[in-house]
Amino acid sequence: MTVESTAAARKPRRASKRTSAAKKPQSSEPQLVQLLTPEGERVEHPDYSIDLSAEELRGLYRDMVLTRRFDAEATALQRQGELGLWASLLGQEAAQIGSGRALRDDDYVFPTYREHGVAWCRGVDPTNLLGMFRGVNHGGWDPTANNFHLYTIVIGSQTLHATGYAMGVAKDGADSAVIAYFGDGASSQGDVAESFTFSAVYNAPVVFFCQNNQWAISEPTERQTRVPLYQRAQGYGFPGVRVDGNDVLACLAVTRSALERARRGEGPTLVEAFTYRMGAHTTSDDPTKYRADDERAAWEAKDPILRLRTYLENSGHADEAFFTELETESETLGKRVREVVRAMPDPEPLSLFEHGYADGNSLVDEERAQFAAYQASFADSAEEGK
Repeated sequence: MTVESTAAARKPRRASKRTSAAKKPQSSEPQLVQLLTPEGERVEHPDYSIDLSAEELRGLYRDMVLTRRFDAEATALQRQGELGLWASLLGQEAAQIGSGRALRDDDYVFPTYREHGVAWCRGVDPTNLLGMFRGVNHGGWDPTANNFHLYTIVIGSQTLHATGYAMGVAKDGADSAVIAYFGDGASSQGDVAESFTFSAVYNAPVVFFCQNNQWAISEPTERQTRVPLYQRAQGYGFPGVRVDGNDVLACLAVTRSALERARRGEGPTLVEAFTYRMGAHTTSDDPTKYRADDERAAWEAKDPILRLRTYLENSGHADEAFFTELETESETLGKRVREVVRAMPDPEPLSLFEHGYADGNSLVDEERAQFAAYQASFADSAEEGK
């Protein structure tokens, strides 16, 4: 063996570039559907087109502005001690208003606890959303009146409810559709995976609308998935699409297309609205502990309301009088929300035991009597102290 061959034998073998490349996970650039750029410029997309009148465009803008004003008032009320908690939608107005306005009256919505904009589109009075957060009721509205289910606090469970409901819609032969809202954090829940499986197998007319706001409380999306969320749908056998969640026009067009597909009997679709939570997860959260200010600043430049206003102004679809009038309407809404919340009566303590059983229950009756006696003891103590 020559000196050269001996040295070569001792030298560790290196994997070829081809071998190394093969071991790396394949990646593909996420395709983002966008019809309105962050600079407020209108662009076209080959698969999703939308033609709205000036009045319809102003309507979308009004929806977003009033929803943001309501949300800001609710946050302020919580800070003032009028609400126990609040989950803000700040920054997600376009995703919610765009998808909400794509719905028909006979479609059914299963929200999380942050879909204040969708509730607005469904005709639910904003003040009805606040009773649960004030602790005076367990919901505040009739789900069947607006086809808008009560808020769901348990993460991801509403996707199962939506799938089952959609399967029922299909069996009834109706041509309506169902939409389930959830966040990027909920996409890691087993309930969501089960929903995907059942909806695909039973070809259920449901749209899964994921608002990817980048943060599951303090966990960034990259710690939850190795592929863009919308690509997960491929493994279940139905299409997924990523849309600019700060573009209200794109959200409207993509959701409308997915709902129409469901109504035609072509099964579920996963829509990932790529957006950003500009505020805290809830009012009990401090986002400064886990994310940088420059990240929020970058997303503020993509503000959904600002970009639509720019487009409205540049296209001549709205004048200054429209914006001034809307500002007045916005302040009126804020005042009404304050007044209604502060006037909400406290529930009767014994009502805690109502509606647990349709025909009553002896144990509940016993507990009610014990609690009534406990409450009465405070009154006795107050009388003795006089």
